[in-house]
Order: sequence, then C-alpha cells, then structure tokens
Amino acid sequence: MLYFSHPSSLAHDPRDLMPGHPEAPPRLVAIEGRLEAVDWLGWERRPAPAATRPELELVHTSRHVTAIRELSEAGGGAIDSETWDGPESYVAAAHAAGGAAAMARALLGGEAKVGFSALRPPGHHAEPELAMGFCLFDSIAVAAALATAELGASRVLILDWDVHHGNGTEAIFRERDDVLLISIHQEAMWPGTGLASDVGRGRGEGFTVNVPVPAGSGHDVFLSLLDRLVTPLAGEFGPDLILISAGYDSHLGDPLADLALASEDFGLMAVEVRELGARLGAPVGAVLEGGYSPPALAESVEATMRALAGEGEPSPAPETRIAEEAATRVARYWPATVA
Repeated sequence: MLYFSHPSSLAHDPRDLMPGHPEAPPRLVAIEGRLEAVDWLGWERRPAPAATRPELELVHTSRHVTAIRELSEAGGGAIDSETWDGPESYVAAAHAAGGAAAMARALLGGEAKVGFSALRPPGHHAEPELAMGFCLFDSIAVAAALATAELGASRVLILDWDVHHGNGTEAIFRERDDVLLISIHQEAMWPGTGLASDVGRGRGEGFTVNVPVPAGSGHDVFLSLLDRLVTPLAGEFGPDLILISAGYDSHLGDPLADLALASEDFGLMAVEVRELGARLGAPVGAVLEGGYSPPALAESVEATMRALAGEGEPSPAPETRIAEEAATRVARYWPATVA
C-alpha cells in the first residue's frame, strides 16, 4: 500500500490572487492530519517525483507545458476566473502528475496492489492544450498514458467518480481504445460536458462511458452503477491497471455540488473496486481530484484508503433505474452489461 505526496502541493495557493478559492492547501492539511492521527493506516509513504517533460507531453502539447512553466516563472497569474498558475504552481502540478506516474510504475512493477496519489492541484479538467477548472496538468491521464506507453499495460480503466465530468481526461483519450473512461458525475453541472451520448469517436468509440446522474443521487445510485455497469464492463474490457479519479465533491457536505454520498459510501465504493481489481488481477490506484469541504474530504479519503487496504466487505447493490438504463445504453459496445 503506497501513499504518494510532496510538500510542493502546499505551496500552490490560488488564494494569493483569488481570496476564498476552495481548491487550497487546507484540503491536504485536513487529509494528512487525519491520516497522521491513525499512523497513516500502515501505508508506506513515498515522495512524489516531478513528472518529466516527456511524461507530461504524453497527454499535453509542448506548447501547453511551456506556457504553464513560463507563467509560473514570470510570477504567475490567472488563466481564467477560477484557475490560477502561481510562482510555485508549475512545480506543484509537475509533482502531482509525477506522483500519479510513480504510482503507476510501482503498481505495474508489482511493488504493491493498491496506491493513493494525494497531491494538488487536481488534474482531470486539464485538456491537451488548456488549463481549466483548477487543473493545470491531467495527472491521471499522465499515469494512464505512461502505463500503456512504457510500463507494459495493454489496457487501463479509469473510473472517475468526481462530481464534475472529467472533460480533460475524455478529450485526451477520446479516440483511443486502450483506455476505457467511465465517468459518473452530476448532470447539468460545470463544465457542461459528459453527456450520455458522448461515447468517444473513431477507434475510441464506445471507450468513453458517461453516466450523468441527477442532483440528490447518493449511495443507492453509485453502488448500483458499480454493480450493474462498471463491474461487467471492466470484466469485458480486461484492464491491466485500474485508476480512480478520486473526487470527493459528490459528498453531501460539499459546498460546490448537490450529490448525497456520505464519507462511508466512498469506502463502500472502494471495496467494490478493490474486489474488482482482485478478480481481474489488476492493481488499483487512486488519484486525488476534487472535494472542497476539508473535514468531509479527510473522512472520505480515509474511508477510501481503509477499503483499498482490505477493510470492509462488498455490500448488496440495490437496483436502480439509472443503472439499468446506463447498462442498456452501452450494451451495443459492451454486451456483458446486459448478459
């Protein structure tokens, strides 16, 4: 069990220019304070290296990487009304991507069966040539692309349970069939992407699975989707590595959204992913994304890590109309979902 972090995550602080910004260092302070109180749950802590430029350019253009670096070196500034690149931000974002990449190396190298990369800024909104939504580089995409390019993985599954659609990850892998993206997110939310009809294109058609869920969705909807959609689809796809875009803004206490997961529900979901990985012989790694109530975020990360480490048993999954409709919708590409 490997936990990746780096002090640079605390140096990136959008509040220097945008007072009150929710994606700020207290998120990690809360997580690590809680984990320290329980002796890090027995996980091995490792420093996250900075991603190399070739690693970043697996998913981003050279122009984008240069632009983020040069803006930081010039003292930083706002990229848009909510996304900030400060003097320390390039280094922080490089370590965030590097932590995810190092986790993928360790998992596929057989050093551990589970990992958690807990760094910031988050990444899943960053597109190949566009920083947005608090994100500069798409860390989980770097890990997935590295896994298939250099680490011997033929297929990678990304499960994104952040409340916002991971538009950056989708844009990066839209035309690929070696990375399967399943995104469960609140419907009609920023960034306005992630419609159920968006399924990828070209060789990647069917390898993007978007499941927008209505406001108020909680335990029943998410567990039913894991059971009815994610599990059979993953079984048919056969990933060598499972990555979780672990956003916790779908928590009922989060100030930025309207879903209704409790902290323990993230543990229940992580149990299902852990068991799925064990059945498929695929290691499981989580990469921190959103979550803007520090106490709820810390509780939820702890619940996730406990479950990935082996605590808890699978729970009976309820039947929901949302899960049945999603399974039926993707059956043209993935017949196992209706088998």
